[in-house]
Amino acid sequence: MKAAESPVFYSKEELKRSYGECEPSFTLVLESLQSELKKIVSCVSTPAFKYRVKTFRSYYRKLVKLHPPRSPFMPLLTDILGIRVICSFLEDIRIVEKQILDNFTVFEVERKGADRTFSEFGYESVHMLVHIPPAIYDACISAELRKKFREPLLCEIQIRTILQDAWAEVEHELVYKSEFSPFDLPLRRKLASMNAMLSLADIVFQEIRDYQNKLNSEIDLRRTAFYEQADILSGGKLDAGGEINKSSALLKAMGNASPYVQGTVDDMLLEAIHAHNVGDLNKAIDIYTRILNAQAAANPVALSVIYKHRGMAYFAQNKYEEAKRDFLTSVEKDVNNYMALYYVGIVYSVLNEEKEALVYFDRSLRINTYQSHVYYRKALALFSLGRFEESLENLNTASSLGLRDGECEHLRSLLNEKLSAQGGRKEMLQENGDSA
Repeated sequence: MKAAESPVFYSKEELKRSYGECEPSFTLVLESLQSELKKIVSCVSTPAFKYRVKTFRSYYRKLVKLHPPRSPFMPLLTDILGIRVICSFLEDIRIVEKQILDNFTVFEVERKGADRTFSEFGYESVHMLVHIPPAIYDACISAELRKKFREPLLCEIQIRTILQDAWAEVEHELVYKSEFSPFDLPLRRKLASMNAMLSLADIVFQEIRDYQNKLNSEIDLRRTAFYEQADILSGGKLDAGGEINKSSALLKAMGNASPYVQGTVDDMLLEAIHAHNVGDLNKAIDIYTRILNAQAAANPVALSVIYKHRGMAYFAQNKYEEAKRDFLTSVEKDVNNYMALYYVGIVYSVLNEEKEALVYFDRSLRINTYQSHVYYRKALALFSLGRFEESLENLNTASSLGLRDGECEHLRSLLNEKLSAQGGRKEMLQENGDSA
């Protein structure tokens, strides 16, 4: 009778000795690879990174399960080396995956948990097996150690959200590490419900981020249109009566259909800003007004923002008194709203009340002194008042803070003429504003 084959197909002590010799080099590989990953991975929210070399105990346990054929080489598992990239949002996972695909030789991509039904517990994450770049392999693995391997050395990179990572850690302790699979139906339901709650939380966080991105995009467009009109009006002043075209090419290029559906106050705000951006100003003002009426007792800072938006819509309609009233109300609701103070100054300047404009420009700058565009507007107001040297000083400050465009150079050219006519100092007129 043949004796049963022994499940021990490698000498455990021999393997443990070889594994111990390799571990320091494996760690060096991971440190170098993680450093390389940090260079190429770029998201709005910076991911966290973790790495680990598989413990010998875990390595040997898995090896016994796989039962590879005996050979003179040390068997290499695909997950001996592991790096985890932990992202804030679901969309970041796709971004990181693409960046890894673009920069590494990828052996395999697996989406863990994608095949589970909604009633099963478990969590999704992306696992990528990548080849160690030759430069890192050659620098970290000695020629002597390389003789131990037959298979290529790979690293498993796991890409997860923060919540996915938390679930994976707990699931590993409760299920896999203890070799326990719950058959009790209530317990399975508890695990499935926890998984569902975490999955839902990830989805909600992503929806909030998407909302913020849409809101910021719409606000950027609206602010651009506001500044564009203010620039046109200022240009008309400097050119002494040049025709002012109050229509915006930016707005003409945009469609009028709104992609947003009214519902919550947040949805209404997006709807109003979009209407504002496409030039449907009456609709925008109506929605802003409905929000203000419905939220009369809301947080004053939130109300300050809505009044500022509505003031910008009035400004776009050339209703400067209404715009000024809303901007001033915005400041009443939030005394630190330096942008609203700046906008009050712009309205006064458009109304040719330059001394009042200077008061509000200065109030805005006292709260935030790094506003290059406010210094430029202040320089314009001072120019209109004939205070040319003060105007130049503020223009130089705007330039030193990074504001450099055609309007700045046009104003500098006009100041050059005025100061030269007055016998002003020409050395003050250098391109980069050395006297600032």
